[in-house]
Amino acid sequence: MSTYTPRQEALFSAYTRTTNTWGRITLFAGFIVATSVPFIVLATTDANVTVAQVLTAFVAVAAVYGAFYVVEPLTYFPILGPAGMYQAFLIGNIANKLVPSAIVAQSAIGAKPGTRKAAYAATAAISGAAVVHVTSLLLLVGLLGTWIVSIMPASGTEVARLYILPSILGGVMVQLIATLKQVKSTVIAIVVALVVVLLVVPNTPQIVSSFAIALCVLLTVAIAWFTRASEDSEEEHEGSLIN
Repeated sequence: MSTYTPRQEALFSAYTRTTNTWGRITLFAGFIVATSVPFIVLATTDANVTVAQVLTAFVAVAAVYGAFYVVEPLTYFPILGPAGMYQAFLIGNIANKLVPSAIVAQSAIGAKPGTRKAAYAATAAISGAAVVHVTSLLLLVGLLGTWIVSIMPASGTEVARLYILPSILGGVMVQLIATLKQVKSTVIAIVVALVVVLLVVPNTPQIVSSFAIALCVLLTVAIAWFTRASEDSEEEHEGSLIN
């Protein structure tokens, strides 16, 4: 049973309609821009690339990342909500920037994932993360990027190239562990990742290793779900995203 007043329900319905309308328009526009580049190159230049080669490259990429086309929307929706999903898939850097921002924001205000309150928090957090990201790009890349690269020694550039991604993802992981405080799920995720990387990937065909990350995600979610403790039936009801 909903705990919202008729006015709140009407506002939420209007918000959802607006979000879906503009979310679909902007995502479709982004899709057209992103996928049109190869065909524009084919039509306007003398590049020795055929349509068959473009389609072959697409199939090759889809074979590796195709699982994420299904896994990511299913796993992100309860955290981000409808508006956050539109934002995230248009902005990018979902797993290493937007989802952590949303989770930290929800934790800060005590919002339970899958509720309207959590969806609003995720939308605001994603907007803030995008503003910070664009601002830092303008300053550190657009204005100071060339100067920073020019004063960095070659050895420093090589070290940054090797360790920048692990350092970012490691920091994000520690932040999420400290914020969520879900020890069991954290242990399950680490054990599953170790088993997949150290045992499954080296002893299976290449096609299996291509889906290693997706396999880790699915196994972690499944094991955490089936081993979860029974929840208190008297938990506070905040109103689900889908009524």
